[in-house]
Amino acid sequence: MRHEVFDTLEELHRKYGEDIVLVGPFNELELEISSARNIEKLLLSKTTKKAIQYDFLEPWLGMGLLLSFGEKWFQRRKIITPSFHFKILDQFMDVFNTEAQTLVVKLERHVDQKEFDIYNYITLYALDSICATSMGVHINAQEDPNNEYAQGVKTVSEYVFRRIMSVLRQFPSLFVLYPYARDQARVIKKLHNFTNSVIETRRKQLDCQSTTSREEANDYTKHRDTFLDQLLKVKVNGKPLSTADIREEVDTFMFEGHDTTTSGISFTILHLAKHQDIQQRLYEEIDQILGQKSAKTDMLTNSMLQELKYLDLVIKESLRLVPPVPFIGRNLLEDMEMNGTVIPAGTTVNLNIYSLHRNPKVFPEPDKFIPERFSDDNEIKRGPYDYIPFSAGSRNCIGQKYALLEMKVTIVKLLASYRILPGESIDQVRYKADLVLRAEGGIPIKLTKRS
Repeated sequence: MRHEVFDTLEELHRKYGEDIVLVGPFNELELEISSARNIEKLLLSKTTKKAIQYDFLEPWLGMGLLLSFGEKWFQRRKIITPSFHFKILDQFMDVFNTEAQTLVVKLERHVDQKEFDIYNYITLYALDSICATSMGVHINAQEDPNNEYAQGVKTVSEYVFRRIMSVLRQFPSLFVLYPYARDQARVIKKLHNFTNSVIETRRKQLDCQSTTSREEANDYTKHRDTFLDQLLKVKVNGKPLSTADIREEVDTFMFEGHDTTTSGISFTILHLAKHQDIQQRLYEEIDQILGQKSAKTDMLTNSMLQELKYLDLVIKESLRLVPPVPFIGRNLLEDMEMNGTVIPAGTTVNLNIYSLHRNPKVFPEPDKFIPERFSDDNEIKRGPYDYIPFSAGSRNCIGQKYALLEMKVTIVKLLASYRILPGESIDQVRYKADLVLRAEGGIPIKLTKRS
């Protein structure tokens, strides 16, 4: 069902063009656009808001940065932006390295064995990483896949997507009649209780820094300022943010930061498995610049990763072919002109990033994996809205540098230890629509050890 929705939209764009009109189940019109000019217009507009489907995340995420708008959004964006300064991100590199090394060890059981799905391994790795960097807690999901928090995040994400895909469940009065609505509320309460507990514990630790040595008080994060720490130190009109305010931002970061990164890493692995020549060239770059042993055992730094130019091209091309967030929904608050036609206020518009990235006029042979598309000479030929894996405009992804650093550490650590081979069923992988873009049936690969 999910891949059929995805395939249907692709077929409609191929048949009718970049921007098309769909008729909804209640005869309402919905715009489906993939032209760069109209996507730019929508993302720069001050008279749109998130589509109604985003509201289904509110019971979990509250009105955090993803869902808020207007003055609250501007205030929160201003508060949170310093948390992603490169000096803060540098402090997270030890987390990425440590968790990536755990991932490498966990994958060793699959060396020289039959094909397996790596997607869930990457999910648990990303969840461990984001819990440590956002809240300073170690849930050890890689060691315990049945961890209650990890399972809770997975369950709520699944429930939200079910609701998005159902016409009847989108009505609040009908949604509450479904059994899983009650289960969703129960799971969300557990997730909130966990986050609240972490916030209050850390708030007390920061409060007692004035009477305790910094080393003792900060042992909880090993001298690392987490996303939570940044929020706890903020004051608005002289007052600190409430626990509820902080929780909705931490939960938003947790939600946006682990699923999207998992998708980005997993599909990069898929492409490297399918294109052995590209994988070999990337491995040779890692070996020549860092040395295989160093890449495998040493802590990678931001400056080391910046030297890996081909790695940058590979990741950009993977995010072009498989953007983790393939669709962005907007609702028009005022009339808007598109392609010479006035679109009335209230219309829902779906921005199809997946199709945008496959425009053959911009990306010749768009279905092929060609990292060289992103060389400096080729990039200057494109417009700023031809390639937007992290969205664009004022509401672009605030954590994109975080995501790219995590992706790069993961790929380098994996390639330094293993050669990634395609599983027998890899050509059967199909993309499916979800809260993020996923693979139907997972990412089937094999592993052999590097000598």
